[in-house]
Amino acid sequence: MRRNLLLTLTGLILMQTTTQAQGNADRIQPWPENPRFWQYHGEPVWLLGGTVKDNLFQIPDLEAHLDLLLAAGGNYIRNTMSDRPDRGFEIKAYAMDDAGRYDLTRWNEAYWQRFERMLQLTAARGIIVQIELWDRFDHSQGNWQADPFHPKNNVNYSHETSLLAAEYPDHPGANRQPFFYTVPDLRDNRIVLEFQHAFIDKVLSISLPFDHVLYCMDNETSGDPAWGRYWAHYVRARAARAGIEVHMTKMWDNWDVRHETHRPTFDHAELYSFVDIAQNSHNPGETNWDRAQWVRAYLTDHPRPMNSTKIYGADTSKWMDRGIDTEHAQQTFWRNLIGGFASSRFHRPPSGLGLSDLAQANLRSARLLASRFDVFHAELDAEHHLLHDRSTNEAYLTRVPGRQYAVYFPQGGKVGLDLIGVAGGPWDVALLDIAASRWVEGAAGSTAGGAVIALLTPPGPHVVVVTLAGS
Repeated sequence: MRRNLLLTLTGLILMQTTTQAQGNADRIQPWPENPRFWQYHGEPVWLLGGTVKDNLFQIPDLEAHLDLLLAAGGNYIRNTMSDRPDRGFEIKAYAMDDAGRYDLTRWNEAYWQRFERMLQLTAARGIIVQIELWDRFDHSQGNWQADPFHPKNNVNYSHETSLLAAEYPDHPGANRQPFFYTVPDLRDNRIVLEFQHAFIDKVLSISLPFDHVLYCMDNETSGDPAWGRYWAHYVRARAARAGIEVHMTKMWDNWDVRHETHRPTFDHAELYSFVDIAQNSHNPGETNWDRAQWVRAYLTDHPRPMNSTKIYGADTSKWMDRGIDTEHAQQTFWRNLIGGFASSRFHRPPSGLGLSDLAQANLRSARLLASRFDVFHAELDAEHHLLHDRSTNEAYLTRVPGRQYAVYFPQGGKVGLDLIGVAGGPWDVALLDIAASRWVEGAAGSTAGGAVIALLTPPGPHVVVVTLAGS
């Protein structure tokens, strides 16, 4: 009897372990064949997106917006857990008492229903969600005055017990808000940390069962690495107790992604299983390419997906005087794609193109490229050795050696593609008109290999794809 009971228990444990393993196999995760890209439900996926808001779960027309994204070829969104009142339809995570003060021990169920609905709608559409757990802008400057964590706004603690002040007027990059220093390795503020734990627990209780979710600890932080490290361990441990493997990162603010402030993420693959260098999109032209490729090379020993959840640039951007405009956003998107990024998403207006008509055209064109070019097995020409007579920011190349070559021209141009020593031929040459989202048939024709072949495009953004006939 005892032996039969033990065998039954062992069988149940093995069954549960097998079920968990199968479930984890379907989850979003680095693709084993090339861990610089993502895999979902066992297949490699290229994550492309553009949306109107960051805290997308709060918008009233969410379902229609997701359908528009999907129709344009998008499959990737950013979702911050923010509740700051930008548009008037945002609601807070906590319930209020009769006196109009929040109780951090009671939830506003409508907030969490919105969050769960977003996860359900994206899961049904195969759209990957990158959740940002903390955003420094939510708890500083004017947003602090309406924040449930502000002592004046809740019934749970005072200024004296929480050590939180009435105002934090400085830009959050000044790191004067102790909300982000509560963890044991920093100020060990157990009063506030208890409620932070409860918030993250609630997020995870809803999100962990879904297999299409990535986690980012912070939005563009410049604080102490111990904060993100604490929450990364916390999320990983919470997921492990549920038998779930999750993938996490932390986004740093410094626009120079080679800077040492990014190293706590780059250097700890055991904790951060992907990197997000969205802030690199503040850099225009060749600098944007060079710095991204520096990161890619830095990660060589522990290759991981390189995401860009925000591509800055629009003619409404506050950085217009630095060239971070609509043209810059499109160029950055394509340099990312040619440069081996696992994800690229246009930032929300007014700082980015969002899901505008122009953003949709670029998404459609990216999918057209993927229909003819094997992005998942491509190798980069990071220093442009195979492009002859190239001028600065004129052309960028990726290739599947001996089979396929894709050259992106930000503004059109003419370069030589070095196929010397490459056997075989003839080579088919196709021109992708990015702005029109169409292949220009008959515009390029075919050519023989074994030489430097001239690639010429009309003005405007184009990609030339050179493929070995029959490949």
